[in-house]
Amino acid sequence: MELTATTTIRKPAPEVYAFWRDLENLPTFMAHLEEVRATGDRTSHWSAAAPFGTSVAWDAEIIEEVPADKIAWRSTGDADVPNAGTVRFVPAPDGVSTEVHVVLVYEIPGGAVGKAVAKYFGEEPHQQLDDDLRRLKQVLETGEVVRSDGAPWGKRARKEFPQRPAQPLSDAELEKGADA
Repeated sequence: MELTATTTIRKPAPEVYAFWRDLENLPTFMAHLEEVRATGDRTSHWSAAAPFGTSVAWDAEIIEEVPADKIAWRSTGDADVPNAGTVRFVPAPDGVSTEVHVVLVYEIPGGAVGKAVAKYFGEEPHQQLDDDLRRLKQVLETGEVVRSDGAPWGKRARKEFPQRPAQPLSDAELEKGADA
């Protein structure tokens, strides 16, 4: 599967690039990532949430890098989810902002069946990538991912199923927290 997405962030390209290049920042805006740990200058170990409460893990390496412009990577070894991708940081026409262009290619575990199951549980890959870039924009422009009163615990709240229409939490729900 190949995914592409783009967003414009009101920060200069070197700043956006530096944030992304610190790979341990990626779980702050990529909802399914549990952890990214640098294992070398150009290598890292990744773990992510998968459907049915499972996790997947893989090692990756940066195969091409142009500071403030481009990062390209690929998974290595026996990855649970073989993947590769490129992110470009293009100065926007306004002279202040940066266009972030992402191309991600990966194999969905379970092939067509895995894709159908993920879609059934609301995990449409194209939408996930768009949502991740929206959160990246929020983090870089405001310093945090904006949360609603109905989902104050962010990605930990994904365990709450089925969802209900947005409404303020009761005092009891607030006391229980996201792990309840």
